[in-house]
Parts: sequence; structure tokens; C-alpha cells
Amino acid sequence: MGYRVVIAGATGNVGREMLNILAERQFPVDEVAVLASRKSLGTEVTFGDKTLTTQDLDTFDFTGWDMALFAIGSDATKKYAPKAAAAGCVVIDNSSLYRYDPDIPLIVPEVNPEAVHGYSKKNIIANPNCSTAQMVVALKPLHDRAKIKRVIVSTYQSVSGSGKEAIDELWDQTKAVYNPTQDVPPKVYPKQIAFNVIPHIDVFMEDGSTKEEWKMVAETKKIVDPAIKVTATCVRVPVFVGHSEALNVEFEDHLDEDEARDILREAPGIMVIDKREDGGYVTPVECVGDYATFISRIRQDSTIDNGLNLWCVSDNLRKGAALNAVQIAELLGREVLKKG
Repeated sequence: MGYRVVIAGATGNVGREMLNILAERQFPVDEVAVLASRKSLGTEVTFGDKTLTTQDLDTFDFTGWDMALFAIGSDATKKYAPKAAAAGCVVIDNSSLYRYDPDIPLIVPEVNPEAVHGYSKKNIIANPNCSTAQMVVALKPLHDRAKIKRVIVSTYQSVSGSGKEAIDELWDQTKAVYNPTQDVPPKVYPKQIAFNVIPHIDVFMEDGSTKEEWKMVAETKKIVDPAIKVTATCVRVPVFVGHSEALNVEFEDHLDEDEARDILREAPGIMVIDKREDGGYVTPVECVGDYATFISRIRQDSTIDNGLNLWCVSDNLRKGAALNAVQIAELLGREVLKKG
């Protein structure tokens, strides 16, 4: 006996990836419903070897469905998630709407699986920001060993984090560089993204940080430990898929780079590729389509007493969004619903 699962936002990048991953991981489903807005109604999407037709999110009845994976943005989620939750369907939400609600668990299954039991307060579970998800997977096993005091993170985030229009903008601007008669002004981003980097993701806040940087701080504290100090600089780069992060981590206790490497090799969800030679590290191109969070360039920071530097790369559409949501669904099933 399997689960009855809903995918809301099934025609978007993340929604399609959720369907792919559910099929790949052979999630025990009896029935899958795919939902979309009116403008995408009737669109066909694939689930394994099946073709499914989208239904209307606005009129769908969530009664009798076990869980719903939402990939529809905060505004739509605000309207439809409470409806699903009230009908007894557990919502796993990919938007930022519920991440900071103290009554809603924010979960990365490799890091804080025990938090899943808090779902019952509102029948909703939040999925973290893509840049936070891969970072906390890397930090948690090290924190368990030596207790992290402070993290300085600089991100190199791909355009797929902004959706299909951003992918198209990078593609079109790249072509235009080689075609002097073609001009592709920025629309998704405030400046040209092709052959450029933009130190600005999401809106600016009063203290000069951006919302993306604030999210990484707040979410790391909620998922791992409220005592960890985090400072972030988030940068959009001309890469289609795959977020990269340079992490500088300061610990309370000494942690040798060799021991850190061994700890990370044994940790769930992590693949260590760390050879001190040409190409002995992972780049975004190589992580696309993979489930793992890749760690490279592990080395001591000699400027502080207990410091390490790491390079962290992951497919943001997978671990940063769809995969993490499916892993939460697996965790919910295993620990709470216990079907399939």
C-alpha cells in the first residue's frame, strides 16, 4: 500500500524534477496528481513511464491525499497550502513562506530528521533555501565533532535558481555577445549576467545585506544551531545549473583537515572529491543530475586557531529543491505515516 501524492506546480523546473526524483527513487506511490495554474491547465508531464495531465490547482480537493509537494511560490502557497493542510494532506513546501514560522519544521533530512515530528502543529513542513541546504549538509557532521562558532560563506549561484526566464536570459545574452546586431537587455537580473557576476540575489535589506544572505543566516540557525554565527555574500554567476560555495568555518575545538575529510566521507549525502592536483575537485558542470553534495579543497585556515576552508558544490534543482522535498516525503513516510 503506497501513498497518494500531489505535486503542485508540476509544469515548472522544480515540479518536473520532483516527479523525476519520485520515479527514480521508486517512492511508494499508489496515485499521483499533478496540479498547475489555469494558464498551464491540461499540460502533460512525465512520471517514470507514465504521462500525467495537469489538473486545476484552484478547484482540486486535497481530501484523502497523504502529502502534497508544493513548488508554486509564496503567494500561491499562502492561498492553497492551508487548504491542503486542513483537508489532512501534509504539505511539503519549497517556497520561503513558512521557513521562519516557529511552528513549522524546516528540514534537511541528513541534518535534522527529528524535526519531522513537529509537522502536526500545522500539517506543513518547509524546505530550505537551495544555498542553505547544501551548506548545512556539509556543516552538520563537522559541527557534531568540533562545534562551529562562525561561518563565512561566499556563494556562486547558478541562474536556474531564478527559473526558466533566467536560463533563457543567460543563453540569449551569451549568443548576443557574438552577434553585434543582437541586443538582449537584462530583464530578470538588474545587470547583464552573461560573462559577468552579480553580487545581488533577492531584495536589499536595511543593513545592506540581501534577502538571500539573510535567509542563509536565519535558516542555518534554525536547522543546525542558533548559536552559530553566519555571514554570507551571495553572488549570481553565468552557470546554468549548480550552486557553488566557498566556506570558511571556525570551530570551538581544533579539527585537523585529515579528520575533517574522513568525517565528511562518512557523512550522509556527501561525496568528497579532494585531490591536490589539476582537476582534483568538483565544479558545477560535474554535479548536474547528481544527488550528492560534493566537497573539495578541504584545508586548514592558518589565520585563526581552529579554522577550515571548504569548497561545496551541488545541483540546486535537486538537493537545493526537489530532492530535499522528496527526502522529506520519504522521512515523513518512514517516521510518521508508515505506509508503503
